[in-house]
Amino acid sequence: MPLRLFRRILPKEERFVEFFTDHAGRMVAASDALAALMEAPPAEQPARFTDLSTIESEADAITRETIVALHRAFITPFDRTDIHALINSLDDAVDLMEEVAQHASLYQVTDYSQRMREFAAIIQKAARLLAETIPMLTRIGPNAAHINALCDQVGRLEGEADRLLRVALSELIASRPDTITFLGRKEVYERLEEVTDRCADVADIIEGIVLDQV
Repeated sequence: MPLRLFRRILPKEERFVEFFTDHAGRMVAASDALAALMEAPPAEQPARFTDLSTIESEADAITRETIVALHRAFITPFDRTDIHALINSLDDAVDLMEEVAQHASLYQVTDYSQRMREFAAIIQKAARLLAETIPMLTRIGPNAAHINALCDQVGRLEGEADRLLRVALSELIASRPDTITFLGRKEVYERLEEVTDRCADVADIIEGIVLDQV
């Protein structure tokens, strides 16, 4: 308790929520770019891939800026470990979205299945929920219940993605594709599910911050 009071009294570096908010905005943009890639005809997919890679680079820049600020800050609004974990989990989510496109390109997947587009829609929903949640970290006390409710929704989306992966892989196996096609589509499905895992990680870290602050 004395340490918590001490942290509240001293002036803090408050830009971290701004960094998180900016990065969450990049995550929403990346999720939209990924969905657009899946809807695009093959001739337009390289351009959509470039859009996604540009967003990923912007997110990386925010991550670097956050880490530098963390090293320079004397007092932080949250535990330093939580700040580091949160920005890295946000960045991992965007990185994995780009990896989806990279693996699709590697295996020449240009006909994205309905299940893949369903994954993309789940990712878009999770990204928007997190983008709504993160700015509320500026006033955790009054927003705690709302934050936790939104994080719970992200967790439920991750569970939905787990179930979708099982269905998608079962359907893929049943279709008896050739080996390269099977491996390529399996990789894309698994990377998509990993994105939802990282979104759930972000939600878990946020819930931990709330518990520590209220």
